[in-house]
Amino acid sequence: MKQGYLVLETGEIFEGKLIGELNNMVGEVVFNTSMTGYQEIITDPSYAGQILTFCYPLIGNYGLNDLDDESFQTAVSGVITGDICEEHSHFQATKGFQERLEQVGVPGLTGVDTRALVKVIRKHHTVKGMITTNPEVASLQDGDDVSQNFWVDTVSVKKPVTYENEGPHIVLMDYGYKKSILHALLQENCKVTVVPYHFSYEQVKELQPEGVLLSNGPGDPMKLQPWFSEIKKITESFPTLGICLGHQLIALAHGATTKKLAFGHRGGNHPVKELLTGKVQMTSQNHGYVVVEDSINYNEFQVLFLNVNDKTVEGIKHNSLPIQSVQFHPEAHPGPSDTEFIFQQFLHQVTTSGGRTYAKA
Repeated sequence: MKQGYLVLETGEIFEGKLIGELNNMVGEVVFNTSMTGYQEIITDPSYAGQILTFCYPLIGNYGLNDLDDESFQTAVSGVITGDICEEHSHFQATKGFQERLEQVGVPGLTGVDTRALVKVIRKHHTVKGMITTNPEVASLQDGDDVSQNFWVDTVSVKKPVTYENEGPHIVLMDYGYKKSILHALLQENCKVTVVPYHFSYEQVKELQPEGVLLSNGPGDPMKLQPWFSEIKKITESFPTLGICLGHQLIALAHGATTKKLAFGHRGGNHPVKELLTGKVQMTSQNHGYVVVEDSINYNEFQVLFLNVNDKTVEGIKHNSLPIQSVQFHPEAHPGPSDTEFIFQQFLHQVTTSGGRTYAKA
């Protein structure tokens, strides 16, 4: 393996062995604390434009299979690991971790002191970086900051795709949806139409859905500000569930604000408290922005979930309309399935409201 470097804009340089293929991309360096699920993580579209550090020291020991990808692309801009297992072992494995990075042209470093790197991220918060063979690279400061790109446009479908089924028709607004969200709906016998992020209220209305789900996705939710008015019309007209970025978009469309966390929530063990019952569930999360609690209009919405660790908003529900959203991932993959009941609650709203609630003429 060639010698490689992760060069940070703050001046720190981390040395390791180069894997995958260099792409000279600058990205936001983030970390994930999950112990398993690296295949699902690197194919989650929400990681577009980011260089991902795995906190768990050994990655690749069970290989990659043909079943667990969360999208049709490897979304991350780069991968940092402590150790790569070159000889994977699992009966479903079809390729190794390093082989996958090489095939899709994503660079990585292994043999990195990931504990030290995570400490740097926690110290500096948002940090740009680049994986390179030149530790004195100058383009980090002068080049494009891909973390500011409008990544939703690169990961969303370009035209509607329908998955037939016998149950209620759900429109899945694609801001970078995970396959597991689609599968969760199909398992509930829903007919699902996946549509591009920019679909208007009128375009959604033409599909005659009985419910709408706003998906997860990458980047700053304020990049989607031109569509807030359309999102509000959609949520006021159909039973709606928002997940992750979709949660933030619902809040923003109804007048709330968002902010960027110091270093985000990314992992499979984040405790969330349900305020109505007092129960705490473990959740899978992957986001860098949160809804500001003080900005929520409590005449319209109530907070359903709070993060146990930092008290940030993890879910809201409209007081009169069938609108609910969660910051965490109820479909998990990877992660615990404690909150999969969110899908059943959403579909209960769909069936009890008869689908269209206050659809406008």
